[in-house]
Amino acid sequence: QVQLVESGGGLVQTGDSLRLSCAASRRTFSTYAMGWFRQAPGKEREFVSAISWTGGTTWYGDSVKGRFTISRDDNDENRVYLQMNNLKAEDTAVYYCAARAAYGLGLSPDWATQSSAYDYWGQGTQVTVSS
Repeated sequence: QVQLVESGGGLVQTGDSLRLSCAASRRTFSTYAMGWFRQAPGKEREFVSAISWTGGTTWYGDSVKGRFTISRDDNDENRVYLQMNNLKAEDTAVYYCAARAAYGLGLSPDWATQSSAYDYWGQGTQVTVSS
């Protein structure tokens, strides 16, 4: 079982930056692929970004490419981060962290972009961007 806790959300203005953090409870965190998804009111959950268990491969949704950066710290912190720059009003959503056991598995966009591929989810953190 993996427990995920997101933090770092808040209310910002267009063009501002935020860094989301997701803390994982399990010691084997380093063998998990991690993803960020978001859901705006009245919309379906949307893929934002994913990072492989090695940290060597990343994927981004088209709407955030060039603005968001995913990274992970597998040492003492057991965290995955989402650096969000040049935020837009359309980035407003609840952001969720997700994990999937993936030791030895490549990060294929065929599954990494799908919410159904992930086994564990955090409770979400609200990001609101005012224009």
